[in-house]
Amino acid sequence: MSSKSVDKLTSAEAEKELDRLAKEIARHDRAYHGEDAPQISDADYDALRRRNADIEARFPLLVRADSPSHRVGAKASEKFAKVTHRVPMLSLDNAFSDEDVADFLGRVRRFLGLKEDEEIAVTAEPKIDGLSASLRYESGVLVQGATRGDGQEGEDITANLRTISDIPLRLKGKPPAVLEVRGEVYMTHKAFEALNKRQEKDGKPVYANPRNSAAGSVRQLDPSITASRALNFFAYTWGEISEMPAKTQSGMLEKFESYGFVVNPLVRRCETLKEVLKFYRDIESRRARLGYDIDGVVYKVDRLDLQERLGFVSRSPRWATAHKFPAEQAETVLEDIEIQVGRTGKLAPVARLKPVTVGGVVVQNATLHNEDEIGRLDARIGDTVVIQRAGDVIPQILRVIEDKRPKGARPYKFPDKCPVCGSHAVREVDEKTGKMDVDRRCTGGLVCDAQTVERLKYFVGRDQFDIEGLGGTLIELFHDKGLLKEPADIFALTQKPEKVAKVLAEHRAALSEERRAAEGKDAVKTKAKKKDEGEGKQVENLMAAIERRRTIPLDRLINALGIRHVGETTARLLARRYLNLDAFLTGMTGDDALEELQHIEGIGGVVAEAIHDFFTEPHNVKALGRLLEWLTVTDMAAPAKSSPVSGKTVVFTGTLEKMTRQEAKARAESLGAKVSGSVSAKTDIVVAGPGAGSKLKDAQKHNVQVMDEDAWLKLIGA
Repeated sequence: MSSKSVDKLTSAEAEKELDRLAKEIARHDRAYHGEDAPQISDADYDALRRRNADIEARFPLLVRADSPSHRVGAKASEKFAKVTHRVPMLSLDNAFSDEDVADFLGRVRRFLGLKEDEEIAVTAEPKIDGLSASLRYESGVLVQGATRGDGQEGEDITANLRTISDIPLRLKGKPPAVLEVRGEVYMTHKAFEALNKRQEKDGKPVYANPRNSAAGSVRQLDPSITASRALNFFAYTWGEISEMPAKTQSGMLEKFESYGFVVNPLVRRCETLKEVLKFYRDIESRRARLGYDIDGVVYKVDRLDLQERLGFVSRSPRWATAHKFPAEQAETVLEDIEIQVGRTGKLAPVARLKPVTVGGVVVQNATLHNEDEIGRLDARIGDTVVIQRAGDVIPQILRVIEDKRPKGARPYKFPDKCPVCGSHAVREVDEKTGKMDVDRRCTGGLVCDAQTVERLKYFVGRDQFDIEGLGGTLIELFHDKGLLKEPADIFALTQKPEKVAKVLAEHRAALSEERRAAEGKDAVKTKAKKKDEGEGKQVENLMAAIERRRTIPLDRLINALGIRHVGETTARLLARRYLNLDAFLTGMTGDDALEELQHIEGIGGVVAEAIHDFFTEPHNVKALGRLLEWLTVTDMAAPAKSSPVSGKTVVFTGTLEKMTRQEAKARAESLGAKVSGSVSAKTDIVVAGPGAGSKLKDAQKHNVQVMDEDAWLKLIGA
């Protein structure tokens, strides 16, 4: 991680830092939400998100289309049927100090146009460390239960959730005809301890913590396994609802209780900042005695009419925040630093730690981000380091304890050559700023096996082509045997199943030879026979899986190309802009391609340059052409015209008298409009209030439709 403070970053440095943060946070989201296998601590993750938010606040024009502020969680597991949430399941922004909480309440006041001395009532409740779930009831009967997934699409785990006693199968009283109740599935400390004792007794691995065990329990394919685990559920919010039974957040929780749900008894309505912080201190002091894990306190504006006015920004509601607890810390020894090479050539240092237990979890790895971070810490092999952990697994290294440094310890020398291919590894210098990049990258490009293999792994990943059965091990094997060098080669495999079968057979024979001494000759022969029987089926299944992916949506194709700075969100943005392959390729290869990219809402200068560079490189265009010979690329659906301003670009200027500027922007975006900060020939509407200046002149210059606030409100039906 860059150690440079946000207020000292140049625009170019901020752009690169946002790129790094977007990729790193997305990787951790997949590990945490999609695989139940988090790789960093909550504190480290929160720090990444907070730095991203701080940079975006200082450089609003650099906010990326694939910004973590637009994303929640990870894709749903392929093991379960998918559920599309009618109302997205979003996550919360975080507060880490009393000042952050005061700022949150201040932002709410300013957005609503309230006076500084006007207090805002909030509900405060413990933030449960479990697995978010949504329960759909129709006519009072539970009809569906789902995980959050990526916030838009989750996993159908209805059968498993039905086994939890806290979740009523039929509601009491007179609930709304349609009611989605959302909350947290969790496991108490007592139940967690009992589960691990059973695991040990049965010779099975124990769980790391209650959160992981709860998540693993509700995502079992066999509901009887879930039923055998002691799980609980707290209800705290809602999704789709046919009619609102209350006018406040606290009132809704009272209604939930009357319907038969368990609501956390510690929830409290607070009317002042002083009351809010007193509640936080009280919960923090009682944390260890609650009997279940929490990692903070959640505050929500109590009045629902104010929540509706406040609305949402990116991935989070404006009317709520999570006040996180401080992280736990421990000391351990830095035993080694290893270098891993990513698909873009980045040399990433990984700290190997002497295993240490922090908060009940054994941790032994940590990312060191880059050589500047190692230099800032002055980390040396053998040093005793302080690590911190707030939730799960890999910690953050805070500092080195120099008093415990062993004699002879030398500063770590970061390699200037790639450990995979031996090519020079350099830190690029930004021509505009003269600043050196924080990351060192291999210059080997296509000759570096680490990059070739990682690019192919990315190509077949879940969010790209999602080719079942073609995982990292097979890609490495086929690459080593000369069968895979570029994406088109994957589809060419279907024309040579005999070669694929031969490579697999040779690989298995080599593995059998290695195991022969350890397992005995007869055992290996038996296993080899079973392998041979299944080998033909594996090849057949692999060929079929590749064939199934010869038809691919445009957005997934763009994402799979591995263009620097382009992820799932940016790929979808591009696909929705061009709608079909021919239009996309024409746009990317035209004389004004770069200018066109720079005018697409949500794509910054660095991203536009990266996309343009990709398509001006003949090698890339030829490789894409070879790939397209195998594919049928399906068009994107045209955006629905659900409102009079859907798809239109709107600019607000001057003073708005009926609502704040933030509220107006949020309302326009909720109706499908794109809100821009500047006027161009591509602007559709300028809403001008008193005091409008240069933007009004620009609108007249470009012959853009201009209307006052009353006309705008009439147009959108407000």
